[in-house]
Amino acid sequence: MVEIKRRGGRGFEDIREIKITKGVLKYALGSCLIEVGDTKVLCAVNVEDKVPLFLKGTDSGWLTAEYALLPSSTSERVSRNSNLTGRSQEIQRMIGRSLRAILDIKKIGERTVMVDCDVIQADGGTRAASITGGFIALVEALSKLKKARLIKLPLLRDYLGAISAGIVYGNKLLDLDYYEDSEASVDFNVVMTGKGEFVEVQGTAEGYPFNEKDLMELLRISSNGIRKIIEIEKEVLKDDIDLLLGN
Repeated sequence: MVEIKRRGGRGFEDIREIKITKGVLKYALGSCLIEVGDTKVLCAVNVEDKVPLFLKGTDSGWLTAEYALLPSSTSERVSRNSNLTGRSQEIQRMIGRSLRAILDIKKIGERTVMVDCDVIQADGGTRAASITGGFIALVEALSKLKKARLIKLPLLRDYLGAISAGIVYGNKLLDLDYYEDSEASVDFNVVMTGKGEFVEVQGTAEGYPFNEKDLMELLRISSNGIRKIIEIEKEVLKDDIDLLLGN
């Protein structure tokens, strides 16, 4: 194990500063700008009165997501076609799966909820920030639909948050920035509900394999980090979330 110091003096299990600004887009049904350290993601939600062919006539809705790095989001310019890469497609599928896990799509009618996550600035943890920001924007969009009396409640099963973790030079770190992620021998992304139930766990050995003890420790620190994120969500969404959860 190599002794390391984290940028900004963070402890190994500390999350970066999170700032969430709701309603940043005029024409989106729901939107937010989420800033996790130096990572910034613009999330927007819109709804169409149609569903994929396999859901026609079922009275059930759908949710889908798109994810992209904007051209100046990284140190080297990213092509505007970067959303066509395998990485981007894998991330947007993860965002969609995560949000569908807490949304009762059978109650939204034959509508498609579209979640767009555009990374303005990338410094690690962009998929986790997209899931958390996508959830915030989704709540705002559903709240507007409820006020317009277009949907029935409750629609959401729980809160949702996501975070990254990893092993860097033998040290188990939470909420990795870009440098830490690039040096990690083990890379995790964890999605969890407010009740502490896991929606998705992605764990990959980038250089060295990990054991069961490592796995459980990374899940422990990830769970603690997501609980902190959900506390932030509760404050940001205090005017809307109880209505959507049916509390």
